[in-house]
Amino acid sequence: MALRHASQGELIDVRPLDKALSDSPSVTLMRSDHLEVVRLVLSAGKHIPEHRAPGEIIVQCLEGAVRFGMASGTKLMRAGDMLFLAGDEPHWLEAEESASLLVTLYLPPGHGARADK
Repeated sequence: MALRHASQGELIDVRPLDKALSDSPSVTLMRSDHLEVVRLVLSAGKHIPEHRAPGEIIVQCLEGAVRFGMASGTKLMRAGDMLFLAGDEPHWLEAEESASLLVTLYLPPGHGARADK
């Protein structure tokens, strides 16, 4: 069964999860042919190994603290921080504290079509 994503013009709640953080899964909030927005939830100590996105990404830390590693170095992201990364750049994440991030991905032509849309 495909997950329900937000429709055009629909309000999406991206406020911090606060006490619900530990029980909340990561979820794709919206998806179109060339854009995807995900709330990524990481428990303290969780490591996401190095990977690449096909297009540019914007990462916003909504709560907690995450180390974001990339070719230019490592940044400690805390609530209110945002960073931009070009497409196909290797990067990794590690949660210093339980955290939620808002990740916006540009999906270039040829990468946006999904079977579960």
